[in-house]
Order: sequence, then C-alpha cells, then structure tokens
Amino acid sequence: MIPRIAFTPGEPAGVGPELAVKLACSGRSPDATRAQIIAIADPDLLQQEAARQGRALQLIPFDPEQPSSPTPADSLHILPVALAHEAHPGQLDIANGAYVLETLQRAADGCKARTFDAVVTGPVHKGVINDAGVAFSGHTEFFAEQAGVEKVVMMLAADDLRVALATTHLPLKDVSGAISADSLQQVLTILHRSLQNQFRIEQPRIGVCGLNPHAGEGGHLGREEIEVIEPALDTLRALGMHLIGPLPADTLFTPPQLARCDAVLAMYHDQGLPVLKFKGFGRAINITLGLPFIRTSVDHGTALNIAGTGIADLGSLNAALSQAIELVQLRNL
Repeated sequence: MIPRIAFTPGEPAGVGPELAVKLACSGRSPDATRAQIIAIADPDLLQQEAARQGRALQLIPFDPEQPSSPTPADSLHILPVALAHEAHPGQLDIANGAYVLETLQRAADGCKARTFDAVVTGPVHKGVINDAGVAFSGHTEFFAEQAGVEKVVMMLAADDLRVALATTHLPLKDVSGAISADSLQQVLTILHRSLQNQFRIEQPRIGVCGLNPHAGEGGHLGREEIEVIEPALDTLRALGMHLIGPLPADTLFTPPQLARCDAVLAMYHDQGLPVLKFKGFGRAINITLGLPFIRTSVDHGTALNIAGTGIADLGSLNAALSQAIELVQLRNL
C-alpha cells in the first residue's frame, strides 16, 4: 500500500510554500516516490511560489475515492484551502491566521477518518494566530485537542538521538510547578509505549534529566529531584520500565550516557532541544507521541527573514516525510 501523507505548509508568509514546491520539484527525497503527498494549501499560493522559483508545478486534485499512488515528480496532490488575503513572503497577515488553522483542521479530520495515513506539518507562526483572536500554543496541543487525547508528548529526533519533553511551551518560571509525579508518569508511560509500539523497541531504555543543575546536588540546589522526579521513576521501575536517572543534563547528554539510551526525557524545552539541534540541525524532526495517528514535523520555524529568497533548506522536511512513511510501515507490520 502506498501511504497517503497529508502535508500542511504552515504560515503562508514563511518558508513553508517554498518547501512545498521544492518537495515536489527539487531536492526531492527518494522517499517522496514511496508516498502519495497531499498538500493542504491554497493552490494559487503554491503556483505563485513555483513561478517565483521558475518551476512548473502540477497540482493534482486529491480524490480520496481513488487508489493511492505515488505523487509524480514536479507534482503535488492538492486539497485546496483558500487564503483570506494574498500572502507576501516575510509579511505576516492576521487575516490568514484562520487559513492556517483550517489547513490543520482538514489534516486532523482526514487522519481521524483514516483518509490520510499520517500528517507532516510545516512551520506555523503562533503569534499571528493568537493575534487573530484564536488561543493557539502549538501543533502538538492542537492535534491533541482534535484527537480528544488528554496527554501527548513532544519528541524531537535527529539521527540516533531522540529527546522527549516533560513540559513544552512554558515560561521557565512556570516549569517547576508544572512537573508533578503524576505528569511525569503520564509522559514516561506514553514515551515508553510509543517506543515499543511505534518504533518497535521491545525494551526501551530511557534517560531522564534532572531539573536543577547537578540534578539538585542532593537537595542543595533544589529538591524537585528528591521530592518529585525520583519517586515517579521508582514507581515506574516497579512496573518494569528501564529508566536511567535522574541525571544532570550535562552528564546525560554525553556520548557514553547517550549510548545507553533509546530516548532522553528533558524536563523543559530548552534543556534538551539545543543539544538535539546542534547534533542534527537540518535533519531533525518533531514527532507527536500519544496521538491515534502519526504526526511528524520540521524542527524549524517560519524563517520569515529568508522567505521568498529560494534558500530554504529541505533537509528537515525530507527527514519528517521519511519518518512518517517509516512509522506507517511499522504500524502496518
């Protein structure tokens, strides 16, 4: 079976439209020939971007009643959603905030209906969506709400490094209060099951970062490790999970320690992701764990400063597409 992969290019003023055209016309991964790629976007936006790049792009109307087939070179299947205003590279327009949400809604609906086997997302601009009057904290939270799932986990991956997050888009001052034994157990349970069920790792080994420098230094630099993190890990170890830590992040993110782990759980966004992006920027991807469908994403933002210049790198999108196809295949084994 040829997987059907929905692709949402994201913010129309960012690099998403450029990446969509490049995915079809140049720099194309061999994996693109193994899937039917359906862009959920404004057709005129993509054709304008193709013209800017001097490329001939064929948009094939998506028909879910037809058998899936690989998307030909220089082509994308298209599920059209109209912009409110014409988009210009690098120029945000709050009128198009609803457009971005509609593309995500169509992707979520298609995944829930099993019209799509997975969704790959381009970068969105959270600020412009919020400025448009819609509370929006990110793709991860949006898809969780659409799927009716109480808890999901954000995990980024680059090469052989996987980093999941105990908390996501929070101010640093709020992180400690958001970490509880219950929340850690939920996150680690989802991570453990996803590594088993989605990645086919029979006995996952998960390294867990402490929250404080030196993992609290025995309580002298903070007591979250003693009072919250260690008891949560002990409870899960009693259920058979292989958990390493809590260790200081600057200890855990070293080659000897990472060699012992199939994934790492960081306590907050900027504890784990700088390491991952340093290791694999341009190849790193975002994966949402705990959804009833597969969602992967690029690891970068809208890059408004280079939108329309033709220099956006396709590497992360190709990696996200490859991972989505692999996860579909593993699911179908």
